[in-house]
Amino acid sequence: MTVPTAVANLFKEISTTKTELADEFSKVVEVPEQGVAQQVRVRTVLLADEKGRVQVVIPESSVLDLDSLNKQTNRELRALAKMDLEALKQRIQWQEIPVVPDLTGADVITDVSISDLEDIYTPSASRGNYLKMNRPLLEALIGQAKTMEVSVPLSDIAVNRDEPGQDIKQIHKAISHFTKFRICKRLEDTLEMPPLPESAQRIIKLRVDPNAGIADLADLVETDPSLSAQVVSWASSSFYAAPGKIRSVHDAIVRVLGFDLVMNLAMGLALGKTLDVPDDVPEGVASYWEQAVWMATLCGGLATAIPKDNRPEFGLTYLSGLLHNFGYLVLAHVFPPHFSLINRYTEVNGHVDVDYCEQHLLGITREQIGSQLMYTWNMPEEVVNALRQQKNPEYDGEHAIYANLIFVSTQFLRERNIAHGPAQAITQEIWDRLQLTEAGAREIFEELMGMADEMKMLAGNLEEAVS
Repeated sequence: MTVPTAVANLFKEISTTKTELADEFSKVVEVPEQGVAQQVRVRTVLLADEKGRVQVVIPESSVLDLDSLNKQTNRELRALAKMDLEALKQRIQWQEIPVVPDLTGADVITDVSISDLEDIYTPSASRGNYLKMNRPLLEALIGQAKTMEVSVPLSDIAVNRDEPGQDIKQIHKAISHFTKFRICKRLEDTLEMPPLPESAQRIIKLRVDPNAGIADLADLVETDPSLSAQVVSWASSSFYAAPGKIRSVHDAIVRVLGFDLVMNLAMGLALGKTLDVPDDVPEGVASYWEQAVWMATLCGGLATAIPKDNRPEFGLTYLSGLLHNFGYLVLAHVFPPHFSLINRYTEVNGHVDVDYCEQHLLGITREQIGSQLMYTWNMPEEVVNALRQQKNPEYDGEHAIYANLIFVSTQFLRERNIAHGPAQAITQEIWDRLQLTEAGAREIFEELMGMADEMKMLAGNLEEAVS
């Protein structure tokens, strides 16, 4: 069993004062995650407000209902500041916050559903493992805890990950419930979205023109000074290691980036200019454009490793990655009064995918609303399907390879806390579908991680270009 010194000393101290629990401590065992049903795992969430800290214990298979908790306690709790949380983890040498209030100095609230569990499994100090303990031991550790109904089972939150045909109906229902917008036949009218930018319309026309060449694309890019500067900047970066100085957009296309990449980079930037990146974001989450650059670059890198007969179009792969989180911007635009609450729920529910929080609060997810807007804007089907199915590991329908690449990339990025949420297992079925090996994919990812500073620089350039 892996137990940090601070926790082991506490166990020993409690055993000395409560001798009847000595045997129970000796029975605490470490169990691999694969051998533990999610229904019996518990998570501790640390929150704080001006009155102090609170430690909330909920089932891992649930979402902490922050709004309900604050109403019941008459407080304004939110996730403990990341800096304070990391300092605490460092002090107790634990990657998660254990169900031990003496180590956190916080009052404890347990969800009512915890009382139904005979054996409790809490994250161990070693990643991927859980400590098993029985109820008497848990109660001795948490002391005088308040019990409240503060969680919502994931089974009660009907996230629609695989039925795109229901998206429009659910989007309209959510909008009519939370806003005064009338239900319109056209989605962009319903959402009161700006029309597709003229620059994006020109790019789409150029894309479908069989006679379009490098000169046409260069002329189009050069009509937008910020886009032109961005293309030259990217081509000049050490990431691409281009020989000599890049002197023009034409030079950047021909010598470094290529027609396809520049075409889709221009499209991504044009769409990015339609909506502002919100100032209110979950703490500890990489910026919108940093995530976009990581995703686009990793998806593109993985795509190039796929055998040629199954390899997706690089430009569309890159564009799908760049726009994978576009629905986040749409939610901020359509639901401004509720967007802050989504972020607060995201902060305290890092153990589940954010789509559960969005579904619980709004009735729709960013994947639904983002992909539908892409469809309305006549974006390529590959991009529409990639955005919609990116969290569905079982999707093997039309253009599945684009969605599967985003799913794999998301799990890798979550492991390094670049993308938000718990990393999910990547099945052999997905690797077979992509015709990639996990070892080969991880090698590409690790090589990219060695360019982290370059990724941040490229992201900063993009953010400046669309602002």
